[in-house]
Amino acid sequence: MDLLIQVSLGLLTIGLWMVIVRKKVGEWLRLKNVKDRKVERNEEENSDQTRTVPTSVNYHFTRQCNYKCGFCFHTAKTSFVLPLEEAKRGLRMLRDAGMEKVNFSGGEPFMKDRGRYVGEMVRYCKKELQLPSVTIVSNGSLITEGWFKEFGEDLDILALSCDSFVPETNALIGRQQGKKNHLDSLKRVRQWCAQYKVAFKLNTVVNIHNKDEDMSSEILELNPCRWKVFQCLLIDGENAGEEAIRHAEEFVISDEEFQTFLERHKEVPCLVPESNEAMRYSYLILDEYMRFLDGGSKQPSKSILDVGVENTINFSAFDENMFLKRGGKYKWSKADMLLDW
Repeated sequence: MDLLIQVSLGLLTIGLWMVIVRKKVGEWLRLKNVKDRKVERNEEENSDQTRTVPTSVNYHFTRQCNYKCGFCFHTAKTSFVLPLEEAKRGLRMLRDAGMEKVNFSGGEPFMKDRGRYVGEMVRYCKKELQLPSVTIVSNGSLITEGWFKEFGEDLDILALSCDSFVPETNALIGRQQGKKNHLDSLKRVRQWCAQYKVAFKLNTVVNIHNKDEDMSSEILELNPCRWKVFQCLLIDGENAGEEAIRHAEEFVISDEEFQTFLERHKEVPCLVPESNEAMRYSYLILDEYMRFLDGGSKQPSKSILDVGVENTINFSAFDENMFLKRGGKYKWSKADMLLDW
């Protein structure tokens, strides 16, 4: 009888120890799972912090241009333009990676197929991809009213380049084709933008030939939604150096001269200045092969069409803080601008 009691007590003790062990093991596993989830969450958060989202992308799909601006930093090294369907595939990849705004630039975007190529991309990005903002930068000389009738509905902003309101100065810069007056094209396109409800923007590069000009009255009369004023920028291999097509060294101005130009135009409410420092790493630029370009050297990554957006975008050395500081994020959908057409 005593032996039976001892065996029973022994079994009870073992059972209690097993309950305690199971409880301890269960608690340890619970804590381990919590810790593992925290590690995973921290890794995800850190990954999100380092991942560059292509919110706003500048797609320089062609290098060809009918103007010869002496300071151009995306020069006609090739005549290559992607097949339209390949370009659309890349644009969809960018949208899926977070792109909200695309800006089509060149070269001159309206040279390819007399503007139909860029028009089809504009329509695709607005109608199919549902992007909030689709914009173009152009010199305006090749744009027709027919283009506005066909594609204007899907374009949010058209930015025209205008560096001077003096014809002789534009000739010195190379901002013209033959003897055509660049200012005539500017005024004509401005009227079409109002007529077909496309927000109108102006871009000006301040250089040695226009740094002393006062453009205030002309800018106020044109009334753009934004007037981007850039400091002339040198990029080795593009507009500077032995292998460059353009040699912009003679166009460069000092920081003080740039600030003097800005001070002269401080009463223009739509003025948005961009110094070389603000500009160099604050743009995501795709070249004609859909390769991200390094902001400093313009060296290309691999094409997003071959290896994807995430595997190429960090090559650009994009500075998101500078992008935000220079006002890169703004009301860029014409539906939100409440403009007086």
